[in-house]
Amino acid sequence: MNILITGVAGFIGATLAWRLLERGDYVFGIDNLNDYYDVSLKEARLRRYQDHKSFRFQKLDIVDREAMAGLFHEHRFDAVMHLAAQAGVRYSIQNPYAYIDANMVGFGNVLEGCRHSKVGHLVFASSSSVYGSNTKLPFSEHDNVDHPVSLYAASKKANELMAHSYAHLYGLSCTGLRFFTVYGPWGRPDMALFKFTKGILEDKPIPVFNNGKMIRDFTYIDDIVDGVVRVLDRPARSNTAWSAVQPDPATSNAPYRIYNIGNHRPVELMRYIEVLEQRLGRKAVLDLLPMQDGDVPATYADTSDLAADVGFQPCTPVEVGVAKFVEWYKQYYRMA
Repeated sequence: MNILITGVAGFIGATLAWRLLERGDYVFGIDNLNDYYDVSLKEARLRRYQDHKSFRFQKLDIVDREAMAGLFHEHRFDAVMHLAAQAGVRYSIQNPYAYIDANMVGFGNVLEGCRHSKVGHLVFASSSSVYGSNTKLPFSEHDNVDHPVSLYAASKKANELMAHSYAHLYGLSCTGLRFFTVYGPWGRPDMALFKFTKGILEDKPIPVFNNGKMIRDFTYIDDIVDGVVRVLDRPARSNTAWSAVQPDPATSNAPYRIYNIGNHRPVELMRYIEVLEQRLGRKAVLDLLPMQDGDVPATYADTSDLAADVGFQPCTPVEVGVAKFVEWYKQYYRMA
């Protein structure tokens, strides 16, 4: 297949690109290489396959309407994996316009491009953050998610609604994936594992919110990418049993589907830190802090639909995933 990946220099995008190239797909990747975090890390991710004969990269911002229209006019894609976005719950409180621009305007440009060039399948990144004030665990795609507690979460919920309208109006096959705390080699420096590792190695206190009373469905990057590839290969279809009287949020009479994609094995944050301490051979200095605005105390994915529809079976426990991250981190930063 000829596949467009937006945000290809990002954590998930770069790993996905490599997997698709390995199996023989052609990958066209775009990224604006912004400085939300270390640009050199993004560039290093790209260097792994910049000379691959089936890969092409273009520096492009999805917010640029004319450039995006030109991209879809010039190229024909069988599928689009839309990962480009402004990430981060806490940063959305500091810089809301970054989320309005990238996550709303940018996604609108992606939808328009897919519509006019008749893309076969649009898969887009949503987030577990959309569950917001919902405390019913495990989180199910079939539950209501109309109470986000951060602008980031609201922007991702908006993406789901925008995609549904295009599925309904234009028959564009759209699948949204609600990612649950992805971690692993080549990860993002703004995420907990990266921050914790850096702090422990530098003998600095690490910030632990809600006094450590947090639970996360930590999902290893290779498991995530396996699920994404399976979804890419299965365009969303209409649900013939969908009821307008009792509407199911996860499906539709349009070609539209929402899935959770997580490990389905929630882990206490303090256990996560304990595993990291064991792999680093050092104890962490904990800076216990209250809950941050926009955050939630627990995430836990019900992935039964994804398992039933595409055979998704994450298999990496945190003990293995954290060890692989530490190995990569030491190698990347040239530590003994």
